[in-house]
Amino acid sequence: MSVEGKFLSKEINDLFWREGLTLATAESCTAGNVAAAITSVAGSSQFFKGGIIAYSNEIKENMLGVSSETLAAHGAVSEETVIEMAKGVMKLMNADCALATSGIAGPTGGTSDKPVGTIWLAAGCKDKIITLKLEGDEGRNKNIANATQKALQLLRNLFQNEENKQ
Repeated sequence: MSVEGKFLSKEINDLFWREGLTLATAESCTAGNVAAAITSVAGSSQFFKGGIIAYSNEIKENMLGVSSETLAAHGAVSEETVIEMAKGVMKLMNADCALATSGIAGPTGGTSDKPVGTIWLAAGCKDKIITLKLEGDEGRNKNIANATQKALQLLRNLFQNEENKQ
Protein backbone atom coordinates (compact mmCIF):
# COMPACT_ATOMS: atom_id res chain seq x y z
CA MET A 1 0.00 0.00 0.00
CA SER A 2 1.25 3.47 -0.86
CA VAL A 3 2.02 6.18 1.68
CA GLU A 4 -1.12 7.98 0.48
CA GLY A 5 -3.11 4.76 0.98
CA LYS A 6 -1.89 4.46 4.57
CA PHE A 7 -2.75 8.11 5.18
CA LEU A 8 -6.25 7.61 3.76
CA SER A 9 -6.79 4.50 5.88
CA LYS A 10 -5.81 6.44 9.01
CA GLU A 11 -8.04 9.35 7.98
CA ILE A 12 -10.99 6.99 7.49
CA ASN A 13 -10.25 5.32 10.83
CA ASP A 14 -10.29 8.70 12.59
CA LEU A 15 -13.44 9.76 10.75
CA PHE A 16 -15.42 6.66 11.68
CA TRP A 17 -14.27 6.84 15.30
CA ARG A 18 -15.28 10.50 15.49
CA GLU A 19 -18.67 9.98 13.82
CA GLY A 20 -19.46 6.74 15.67
CA LEU A 21 -20.40 4.98 12.43
CA THR A 22 -19.80 1.44 11.20
CA LEU A 23 -18.50 0.31 7.81
CA ALA A 24 -18.71 -2.82 5.64
CA THR A 25 -17.29 -3.64 2.21
CA ALA A 26 -18.55 -5.58 -0.81
CA GLU A 27 -15.71 -6.26 -3.22
CA SER A 28 -15.48 -8.00 -6.54
CA CYS A 29 -12.42 -7.01 -8.58
CA THR A 30 -10.46 -5.73 -5.56
CA ALA A 31 -10.88 -9.09 -3.81
CA GLY A 32 -10.54 -7.82 -0.25
CA ASN A 33 -7.87 -5.19 -0.85
CA VAL A 34 -10.17 -2.37 0.30
CA ALA A 35 -10.94 -4.21 3.54
CA ALA A 36 -7.23 -4.93 4.01
CA ALA A 37 -6.38 -1.24 3.57
CA ILE A 38 -9.01 -0.21 6.11
CA THR A 39 -7.96 -2.80 8.68
CA SER A 40 -4.26 -1.99 8.29
CA VAL A 41 -4.81 0.74 10.90
CA ALA A 42 -5.01 -0.24 14.56
CA GLY A 43 -8.44 0.35 16.03
CA SER A 44 -10.40 -0.41 12.88
CA SER A 45 -12.16 -3.26 14.67
CA GLN A 46 -14.15 -0.61 16.52
CA PHE A 47 -16.01 0.41 13.34
CA PHE A 48 -15.28 -2.11 10.55
CA LYS A 49 -17.91 -4.86 10.55
CA GLY A 50 -16.45 -6.98 7.74
CA GLY A 51 -16.50 -7.56 4.04
CA ILE A 52 -17.85 -9.84 1.37
CA ILE A 53 -15.74 -10.83 -1.61
CA ALA A 54 -18.44 -11.25 -4.23
CA TYR A 55 -16.50 -12.42 -7.25
CA SER A 56 -19.42 -14.34 -8.72
CA ASN A 57 -22.85 -13.06 -9.71
CA GLU A 58 -24.29 -15.83 -7.54
CA ILE A 59 -22.80 -14.21 -4.42
CA LYS A 60 -23.80 -10.74 -5.60
CA GLU A 61 -27.39 -11.96 -5.88
CA ASN A 62 -27.70 -14.41 -2.99
CA MET A 63 -25.68 -12.61 -0.32
CA LEU A 64 -25.85 -8.95 -1.32
CA GLY A 65 -29.30 -8.85 -2.89
CA VAL A 66 -28.24 -7.56 -6.30
CA SER A 67 -31.23 -8.24 -8.53
CA SER A 68 -30.94 -10.62 -11.44
CA GLU A 69 -32.68 -7.94 -13.52
CA THR A 70 -29.89 -5.47 -12.75
CA LEU A 71 -27.23 -8.01 -13.67
CA ALA A 72 -29.04 -8.95 -16.89
CA ALA A 73 -29.67 -5.36 -17.96
CA HIS A 74 -26.40 -3.71 -16.88
CA GLY A 75 -23.93 -6.47 -16.06
CA ALA A 76 -21.80 -7.03 -12.97
CA VAL A 77 -19.55 -4.12 -13.92
CA SER A 78 -22.00 -1.26 -13.70
CA GLU A 79 -23.03 1.66 -11.56
CA GLU A 80 -26.36 0.00 -10.83
CA THR A 81 -24.66 -3.16 -9.56
CA VAL A 82 -22.22 -1.42 -7.18
CA ILE A 83 -25.06 0.66 -5.75
CA GLU A 84 -27.03 -2.52 -5.03
CA MET A 85 -23.88 -4.17 -3.62
CA ALA A 86 -23.33 -1.26 -1.24
CA LYS A 87 -26.96 -1.28 -0.09
CA GLY A 88 -26.88 -5.04 0.28
CA VAL A 89 -23.74 -5.21 2.42
CA MET A 90 -25.03 -2.40 4.67
CA LYS A 91 -28.19 -4.43 5.25
CA LEU A 92 -26.42 -7.79 5.59
CA MET A 93 -23.90 -6.51 8.14
CA ASN A 94 -26.14 -3.93 9.80
CA ALA A 95 -23.56 -1.26 8.95
CA ASP A 96 -24.08 2.49 8.66
CA CYS A 97 -21.86 2.84 5.58
CA ALA A 98 -20.37 0.74 2.80
CA LEU A 99 -17.83 0.62 0.01
CA ALA A 100 -18.43 -1.55 -3.06
CA THR A 101 -16.24 -2.40 -6.06
CA SER A 102 -16.85 -4.28 -9.29
CA GLY A 103 -14.75 -4.23 -12.41
CA ILE A 104 -12.48 -5.88 -14.90
CA ALA A 105 -8.97 -5.91 -13.46
CA GLY A 106 -7.53 -7.90 -16.36
CA PRO A 107 -5.58 -8.97 -18.17
CA THR A 108 -8.57 -10.70 -19.77
CA GLY A 109 -12.33 -10.34 -19.50
CA GLY A 110 -12.82 -7.02 -21.22
CA THR A 111 -15.20 -6.28 -24.06
CA SER A 112 -15.52 -3.39 -26.49
CA ASP A 113 -18.22 -1.87 -24.22
CA LYS A 114 -16.34 -2.59 -20.99
CA PRO A 115 -12.62 -2.90 -21.65
CA VAL A 116 -10.09 -4.14 -19.09
CA GLY A 117 -9.60 -1.42 -16.50
CA THR A 118 -13.29 -0.51 -16.32
CA ILE A 119 -14.12 -0.44 -12.61
CA TRP A 120 -17.15 0.94 -10.77
CA LEU A 121 -16.95 2.07 -7.14
CA ALA A 122 -19.70 3.04 -4.71
CA ALA A 123 -19.48 4.64 -1.27
CA GLY A 124 -22.52 5.30 0.80
CA CYS A 125 -24.17 5.81 4.13
CA LYS A 126 -27.87 5.29 4.72
CA ASP A 127 -29.75 6.95 1.83
CA LYS A 128 -26.80 8.62 0.09
CA ILE A 129 -24.54 6.69 -2.28
CA ILE A 130 -21.97 8.23 -4.59
CA THR A 131 -20.25 6.40 -7.43
CA LEU A 132 -17.13 6.64 -9.54
CA LYS A 133 -16.19 4.95 -12.80
CA LEU A 134 -12.53 4.21 -13.44
CA GLU A 135 -11.24 3.58 -16.94
CA GLY A 136 -7.84 2.74 -18.31
CA ASP A 137 -5.77 -0.42 -18.13
CA GLU A 138 -2.45 -0.18 -16.33
CA GLY A 139 -2.11 -3.93 -15.72
CA ARG A 140 -3.96 -6.10 -13.23
CA ASN A 141 -2.01 -5.22 -10.08
CA LYS A 142 -2.03 -1.49 -10.79
CA ASN A 143 -5.75 -1.58 -11.69
CA ILE A 144 -6.54 -3.22 -8.33
CA ALA A 145 -4.27 -0.87 -6.38
CA ASN A 146 -5.77 2.16 -8.12
CA ALA A 147 -9.33 0.97 -7.46
CA THR A 148 -8.50 0.40 -3.78
CA GLN A 149 -7.02 3.89 -3.46
CA LYS A 150 -9.91 5.53 -5.32
CA ALA A 151 -12.48 3.67 -3.20
CA LEU A 152 -10.91 5.07 -0.02
CA GLN A 153 -10.87 8.55 -1.57
CA LEU A 154 -14.52 8.19 -2.59
CA LEU A 155 -15.50 7.33 0.99
CA ARG A 156 -13.57 10.31 2.32
CA ASN A 157 -15.20 12.54 -0.31
CA LEU A 158 -18.65 11.37 0.77
CA PHE A 159 -18.00 12.79 4.22
CA GLN A 160 -16.22 15.92 3.00
CA ASN A 161 -19.20 16.75 0.80
CA GLU A 162 -21.53 16.35 3.79
CA GLU A 163 -19.32 18.51 6.02
CA ASN A 164 -19.22 21.25 3.38
CA LYS A 165 -23.04 21.40 3.30
CA GLN A 166 -23.33 22.11 7.02
